[in-house]
Amino acid sequence: MAAPDFAPDPPAGRIYRVSRQVRATDVTRAGRLRLDAVARYLQEAAEDDVAASGWVDPCGWLLRRCALAIRAWPGRGDAVELRTFCSGLGPRWAERTTTLAGPGGDLIQARAVWVAVDHVTGAPAPLTERFAGVYGPSAGGRRASARLRHPAPAPGLPGAAWPLRASDFDPAGHVNNSVHWAAAEDALAGLDWLPRAAEMEYHRQVLPGCEPTLVAERSPGRLGAWLMAGPRRLASAVLLA
Repeated sequence: MAAPDFAPDPPAGRIYRVSRQVRATDVTRAGRLRLDAVARYLQEAAEDDVAASGWVDPCGWLLRRCALAIRAWPGRGDAVELRTFCSGLGPRWAERTTTLAGPGGDLIQARAVWVAVDHVTGAPAPLTERFAGVYGPSAGGRRASARLRHPAPAPGLPGAAWPLRASDFDPAGHVNNSVHWAAAEDALAGLDWLPRAAEMEYHRQVLPGCEPTLVAERSPGRLGAWLMAGPRRLASAVLLA
């Protein structure tokens, strides 16, 4: 996985902006904004954007992949602005690009691919003309891929139990996507470097009753982490210095 470049804002189409302050509940002991807090910021900005657009969402959305490019880390007390827009479309999914900026410029950019799903069946659902009308112009005809690329963990890597809490589950009945990034923070703890690029892929929903294990593989400047349920991958992450 190569470190992604920062994409420019689109010349046309909808861009939603929201400001917030990094709070004590969002940071590590050293005061750095945590990855799971970044994920919450992204999801909240997306929800605020949909609400402000006036578009009534007829489907649910499942996160497929989220890639982060990191120039610098916000810290406790910092004011940040989030700019978010649709940056690509597929038949049943869309890519959203969100940039966290501080007073001195852009700090973190995320590209997240979300799959539209039917509320009743849970099956992938086609994007509507109304969606394309609201969010298509900023995509500018760019096509997004929902393909997953991470390898499985090497055989024999040890894993540790990673217990779930009741607070990890959202109204959809599965573990919220920000929780997977908390597992990546656990795998990152104790290393002497911070990532400049990170990518999370979501392979399966984590449902009540699941007992995940966290598997990690560390090498200089690179961290691979997997949440596993037996031999099945739930999620995988790659972090690069």
